[in-house]
Amino acid sequence: MNTSSPVRLTISDLSKTYGTGSAANEVLRGITFDVHVGEFVCLVGPSGAGKTTLLRCLTRLMPSTTGQVLLDGEKLTGPSSKISIVFQEYTRSLMPWMTAEKNVALALTNRKLPRTEVRRLSREALASVGLAGSETKYPWQMSGGMQQRVAIARALITEPEVLVMDEPFASIDAQTRLELEDLTLELQRSRNMTVMLVTHDIDEAVYLSDRIVVLSKNPATVQEIVNVDLGAERDQFTTRESHRFGELRSHVLGLIRHSQEVAKAKVQQL
Repeated sequence: MNTSSPVRLTISDLSKTYGTGSAANEVLRGITFDVHVGEFVCLVGPSGAGKTTLLRCLTRLMPSTTGQVLLDGEKLTGPSSKISIVFQEYTRSLMPWMTAEKNVALALTNRKLPRTEVRRLSREALASVGLAGSETKYPWQMSGGMQQRVAIARALITEPEVLVMDEPFASIDAQTRLELEDLTLELQRSRNMTVMLVTHDIDEAVYLSDRIVVLSKNPATVQEIVNVDLGAERDQFTTRESHRFGELRSHVLGLIRHSQEVAKAKVQQL
């Protein structure tokens, strides 16, 4: 992917304030950036910076106070079938009384497809995330990594143009996390999907991204958009051990620490 690709998402002057008057809490202020077709963009920032709020506003799960979001040039006024979301809490997003296959099929509920077609698509989606043969298992029979794969399969079954992920690997063990990072990259490239992912893990952001949007805090603004020039092919060992990876990691970490210091100074002045 390069930024000469067509723009898929345009986030323009997006702001969010909770409450009014003296109780007003401005969380987001003037967030503006584009995301291109087939691009992998990570959102990072200090804890409590409003990253999840930003995802909810740009997917229109939550209304913003000001600003707009365009998908392929058209204004989004509500959730779109072209955008799928994977949340961090897979234990809450999966129905424990449903098999993996039926959990994935939930995304097709409004499509009114024949039962045989739903079953075929569900099984294909599970196979694409490495869960062929696990169709009849229930979430409680699966590891955390397997459950998150089911959640990803459900997000992919509708063939979205944009996949939005909110800290999808935060609750998973380290080894499984690396596997799911590589799986996400593989799926993104094979489908030429646009992916936006929120993470607190700076290494993860550098490893996955084409660009990293670094947010400040109180309220969140775009502090910097960092181009990740590590090439298209990524490897968990060689990429992470490269000198450039270390430079990018240090730069992003420095931006976040600076933002934390500025936020702390503001609090002390109150």
